[in-house]
Amino acid sequence: MKHSYYILILAFVASVFTATAQQDPQYTQYMYNTQIVNPGYAGSKEALSFGLLLRTQWVGLDGAPQTGTFTVDSPIGVNDNMGLGLSIVHDQIGPANETNFTVDYSYTIKTSDEAKLSFGLKAGAHILDVDFARLNIFDQGDPRFQNNVDNKFQPQIGAGLYYHTQKFYAGLSVPNFLTTNHFDVSSLENSTLETTPQENLHYFLIMGYVFDINENLKLKPAVLGKVVGGAPLAADLSLNALINEKFTLGVGYRWSAALSAMAGFQVSDSMFIGLGYDYQSTELEQFSDGSYELMLRFDVFKKPERVLTPRFF
Repeated sequence: MKHSYYILILAFVASVFTATAQQDPQYTQYMYNTQIVNPGYAGSKEALSFGLLLRTQWVGLDGAPQTGTFTVDSPIGVNDNMGLGLSIVHDQIGPANETNFTVDYSYTIKTSDEAKLSFGLKAGAHILDVDFARLNIFDQGDPRFQNNVDNKFQPQIGAGLYYHTQKFYAGLSVPNFLTTNHFDVSSLENSTLETTPQENLHYFLIMGYVFDINENLKLKPAVLGKVVGGAPLAADLSLNALINEKFTLGVGYRWSAALSAMAGFQVSDSMFIGLGYDYQSTELEQFSDGSYELMLRFDVFKKPERVLTPRFF
């Protein structure tokens, strides 16, 4: 328990001192959760699409992160050349709760008979709550922990580019151009927050390609890269196999952090269920039982032919 307390404090400090209004996305099944980091993805599936992802990180560690995301998007416009969506991300770690609500909009142009390029915008709000009473504080009279943070509101603005064909996709995005200093000395004393534009931007690169091995097997390598000023390059690599267009099996590697396993089942033409597991490749694994994810996706297709030729992303 003593070790768990120290690790929680370190994780919490790393979280609250993060210089972005949106928590850095860390999902095993990131390839199915693209809209969270790139608004250009909205409407690209040519369907009214709903997605729900639940993540429990570092199981067995008190106060470990709990994350939930919900997305909905659909093509709009006369020629379905626009997309509109909603993204919600809720994070809980220790005494802190953070929620992001964003509206995602995309405009798509055809660059060839099979390729499309989408320009996306993301705008919304970030709300932060911190209850210091949930911490095991040594000095209960410490003035820095007397004033909770309640419903602190900050705007969020982001943008992204998303290019795709039936077999390939690539995207570049900045989910938030506004930087939030969650806590510093003055914020602990006065319970205030500061927002500074264009500082420590997070750049996300996503890419994947589907190889048709035969009529019953498809392989898709994918990568999610993140670049942040003053921080090491972060990358998630994965390889998924689609079997008989029903079963998905995959493995992944989060650079210097975790090994992952994934499994999914296409319940029907519209519904997909996915599971993910992370084994920490750091010393943290000795204090936890790994991380788990559950994902549900439901698509209402406008065009029946889209069901017969799933994009696998």
